[in-house]
Order: sequence, then C-alpha cells, then structure tokens
Amino acid sequence: MPFHRDVILAVLLASCGAMDAFSPSSLHHARPSSSLAAVTTKTELVPPVDPLDASVLSSMQSKFEDYVLKTYGRYPLTLTSGKGCTLYAADGSEYLDFVAGIATCVLGHGHPALVAAVSSQMERLHHVSNLYLIPEQAALAEWLVSNSCADKAFFANSGAEANEGAIKLARKHASNQGVEEPVIITAIDSFHGRTLAAVTATGQPKYHNGFKYGGKMVEGFEYTKYNDVEGLRSLVEKINAEGKGKRKVAAIMMEALQGEGGILPGTEEFFLTARELCDATGALLICDEVQVGMGRSGKLWGYQNLGVEPDVFTSAKALGGGVPIGAMLTRGKASEVLQPGDHASTYGGNPLACAAALAVARTFSEDAILDNVNARGTQLAAGLESLAARYPGVLGAVRGWGLMRGVVVTRENTAPGEVVGKCMEEGLLLVAAGKDVVRFVPPLIVTEKEVERALEIFGKVVEKMAAE
Repeated sequence: MPFHRDVILAVLLASCGAMDAFSPSSLHHARPSSSLAAVTTKTELVPPVDPLDASVLSSMQSKFEDYVLKTYGRYPLTLTSGKGCTLYAADGSEYLDFVAGIATCVLGHGHPALVAAVSSQMERLHHVSNLYLIPEQAALAEWLVSNSCADKAFFANSGAEANEGAIKLARKHASNQGVEEPVIITAIDSFHGRTLAAVTATGQPKYHNGFKYGGKMVEGFEYTKYNDVEGLRSLVEKINAEGKGKRKVAAIMMEALQGEGGILPGTEEFFLTARELCDATGALLICDEVQVGMGRSGKLWGYQNLGVEPDVFTSAKALGGGVPIGAMLTRGKASEVLQPGDHASTYGGNPLACAAALAVARTFSEDAILDNVNARGTQLAAGLESLAARYPGVLGAVRGWGLMRGVVVTRENTAPGEVVGKCMEEGLLLVAAGKDVVRFVPPLIVTEKEVERALEIFGKVVEKMAAE
C-alpha cells in the first residue's frame, strides 16, 4: 500500500508540473520551479489617486468625462464635505442642502450618531452574507415591525431592489392562487426604480425608451391615473373580467405620495378604494414608501396619512441615512408567500447597513425627529405659499406633506431645473420633480433658521425672475 500511495502522490504532483519536489535536493534547497516562480511574480497595479488631492479635484470634470458612464446630467459642482444641513465644495463655497441626497440624508451630514455607529460596526464586523444570523438585522427588523403594520421584513440594497422584491412576491402570491398571467396596476407618472421590472412599473414612457423587447417592456403591468377612483375601479374590473381567472390583478402598487411625478400626495378616497378592491379580489396592496417613508411625511410611513394598511410596503433612501439599504415589509398573508430560495440578496441587511439604519431609528426615537418634521414642514409650506401668492407669474400650487414639499413653476418656458440652477448660484441646493415642480427635501434635522434662510434665498431668486 505505501508503494501505491507514493505512486499516486507522484502522479498528482507531476500533473501540477512539480516532479522536482521528489528530488532530495529539492527538499533542502529553495529552488522554485518555473511554475512556482510564475505564481509568486509580483503583479503591478496602477494605484488609485487621492480623490481629495488638489490636482485631482481641479480635473474632476475631465475625470468624469474620461472614466464614468454618462448616465447622469450632473451639475458642475464638486462637493467634498458636509456638516448638518451644510455642504462644502472643493472651491470652499458653502451650500444649504435642501436635497439631502434626494430625500436620503435624513440626519444631515456627519451626524455623530451615524458616524459612531458605522465606525464601530466597521471595526467589529461589516459583512458576512445571509447564510448566518445577523444581530443588527434582527434588531432593525424588530424596530420596523414594531413601528408599522408589518409582520416581517426582507432587506435589500436600494429602493429599486425592494420594489423588485415586492413585484416578485405579488406574482408568486397570484401564482399560488392559480393565476397564470398576474397583472400589477401602477399609476401614470409614478416612479418605482431603474431595474427592468421596476422601471416597467414606473408609469412614465420616457424611462422605457430603448429597453423594450419586441416593442414591449416586462409584461404584466397596467397603468391608471393617480387618485382617479373610478379609473382604478374600472381597470380592475376590466382585467379580471377579460382574463376569466387566467389573467387577473395580482396587486395594486402605488406611492403614498408621488415624488418624481411632481410631489403629488395620494388621496384617502383613492387608497381606501384600492384597499377595498384588493380585499374583494384577493390582490395585494403595495405601497412604495422609498421616498416618502421614514418620517419625511410627518408620520413614520406615508400610508399612515391615508387611513389604510398595505399588505406590502417598501423603504430605502432615508432608512440608512445615506448608507445604502432597502427593505420590503409584509403583513398577514403576504408574509407567508416567499419561501427559502424564492428571493435573496448577498449584501441585503448586512451588519454595516443595519447598524446605520439602527442609528437612524434611535435618533428618531430619542430626538423627536417627527415633531421637527411637522413643525418645519408647516413653516416651509407657509413660506412657499406666501411666495406663490406674491409672484403668481412665476409660482403656482404648493404641494406635499411634512418635509417633502414642491412648488409648481408657472412661468412660461421656464423649466424647474432653471430655477434650481439659479438657487444653486445663491447657495441653496434644490432638486426638480416632474415637468414643472421644484422640490424641497432637506434633512429632517433642519432648523427653523435654516428654513428661513432657504425661503429667503428662494424668494430672492423668484423675485429676480418675476422682474425679468
């Protein structure tokens, strides 16, 4: 047997090009074979540049031109640091931030609770995958369930991923009922994300251009006018009648407040009708809370303004205070649909992201964040309404909840992006929404003085436009 063992070992080593290992001299002299030398040869890599080096910062525009895909229309502004509701640019200029990373940095920039939580977690353990039990994920799920209508949580990395999970859940739920062609109804001018199913759910054809197959996006979506009660009722009845059980409404998926569509809040009548239709047909009611959720509306969740409880709702953006994390929350029967293997995420709910979200959650609880949202939201709305009344040739309706407010630009041939650009020149960062709305979504820690300052700058810009 020893002979056979030695022969087998010799063959194995020979197959690896290492027969020299059997020579006595090779055991006592460090003479690597050519193959081993190849393995240990140093690979030269180009080291990364220091992103804050002055020479790098001065050539930032060209670096984006050279190395980054042009999928965004970016302002020529290089931001390098921030504190609270103030951002600082590479040239030393300061900006009052009423964008908050597009309704994401709810605790502003450099918040001590978030910094401490992320730093501590990074030192301890930042990622292990969902093969194991993650204490931070369990704690976050418990907080979300305890402060909503949900029973269970699934974690992802973004709002689009959370919405993809909700779409899959709705289809599986319908399949379990024998439905072969499940239909999800969403709203015209909605926005649900950029992944293929989520962008199909988005009721804006401009986002579909170039992504169709045979002239179609992902099949199984129908669209209705937002807040149109009779339109929604008629569409549900039409789909279910024509499908004869084979094709049926699987879910009604709506934003509690349309963000990218122009800061348009849902009406209680519309959402109560959606709830009624879902209960009557076995469909699921899904609320997309990616932008309006986590306190921005003045309540923790947007649906709480509408007198309904969804079967599924999604969250992201503000959930991690700027650290990427998304969540799909489920209630009742919806919590039993997905089984092991049906859906997964490598990064979703990892210790680092959940530690950030827990820091946000604790700050909400300890610092009365929702009270501030309501007080500052009322102040902001009143100030915008006053400006709209003073300059009706430039501004129109003021819409929104809490610290998610928008004002319509009525001036002819003036896009909201033009107003945003003029405000940026004066040190105020805003963002457009839809075709004619300027959006105000500051960090939820914004102070009374900061809201006053934002209104002062915005008013100055509007006054100049009115005089032109």
